[in-house]
Amino acid sequence: MVTDINIVNLTKITKFNMFSKIGVVGSGAMGTGIAQVASMAGCEVLLYDISSDNLQKAKSNLHSALTKLLDKGKIDATILNAVLGRVLFTDNLSAFGECELVIEAIVENLDVKKSLFANLEAIVPVTCIIASNTSSLSITAMASSLKNPNRFVGIHFFNPAPLMQLVEVVPALQTENSLITDLKKNIESWGKIVVEAKDSPGFIVNKVARPYYGEAIRIMEEGIASPQAIDHAMTTIGGFKMGPFTLMDFIGLDVNYAVTQSVWQSFFYDARYKPSFSQKRLVEAGYLGKKTSKGFYDYNDMLPAFIPNEEDEAQMHYVFNRILCMLINEAADTVQVGICSEQDVELAMKYGTNYPKGLLAWAEELGYEEIIYTLDNLYDRYHEERYRVSPYLRDRVSLQ
Repeated sequence: MVTDINIVNLTKITKFNMFSKIGVVGSGAMGTGIAQVASMAGCEVLLYDISSDNLQKAKSNLHSALTKLLDKGKIDATILNAVLGRVLFTDNLSAFGECELVIEAIVENLDVKKSLFANLEAIVPVTCIIASNTSSLSITAMASSLKNPNRFVGIHFFNPAPLMQLVEVVPALQTENSLITDLKKNIESWGKIVVEAKDSPGFIVNKVARPYYGEAIRIMEEGIASPQAIDHAMTTIGGFKMGPFTLMDFIGLDVNYAVTQSVWQSFFYDARYKPSFSQKRLVEAGYLGKKTSKGFYDYNDMLPAFIPNEEDEAQMHYVFNRILCMLINEAADTVQVGICSEQDVELAMKYGTNYPKGLLAWAEELGYEEIIYTLDNLYDRYHEERYRVSPYLRDRVSLQ
């Protein structure tokens, strides 16, 4: 329960003011990207890392990223120098003593993060918002490491942070509600599209996107279609920018598998999120995708272009429809259980994963009866809970 003292302390940050000084902990790709976003929005940024070598690398990477924008004509030299001038690189956490917001972007380990937050709380002002950029860990669990957990929140950027428009804001169970509206306004002022999610496994994007990978692998394992055919179906018929197997190889199979496993375990082993042995074995073999030159595809050998015949075309429509219906069902379920609003699930999947359109809008086009028919048929065949239809979809039919 939030005490009266905490409420008084927080009144200074519940009235909307633009952040002028923020701290970022962790100078990896994500931390440096967040620092760039905030600095380009006019904030003074302290970028912290325990390693001076990492800080030097981050400084070089930031300069390189800004130089590319300069070369493309998106910024001029004055802006480049101003942005660089607003970022201070430090290996001294006590430098955060005047920050209004601190965002953590370090290793995905709950104990390590909780230790950091406990240290930070003793340094930052009582009005400073403390946030984590985690994509999968419990915001509520991290907030519990603070004496004043009501000022803790999840602020999840997507990689690369300067390019990806979406940010998920995730209140902890303890978060003071009055913080969220103004926090969202601040991040929107940085040029981002902000959605709000309940603190649940995967938040919005990483939960809803699971079938794009899991169902594609399931179809491959059943011998219905090859990875190439499935990728072709999703990009050619569906208009997705990358097919699921190309995307998994691009992300890294170790990363994708770890997120799938985390969401599955966090949802108490719900069958909808069950990982696959096919992906597990590739990870065990060290075939992690493009970064190791081999994953679902072998990047040492050029694959011939996939040219479907008439039989392939019919099969690919089935593949596309099956994966799309699973995605729509997951989006519908996310709204049904109160993780986010209809509007935010649409924004999240359009701007967090670059889907061609919102999944609920797609459901309207395809027809709720068609989606329910497809999923019910899959359930009748497999008798697996992964194919259960969300009540949200059945309710839409009854409302028509």
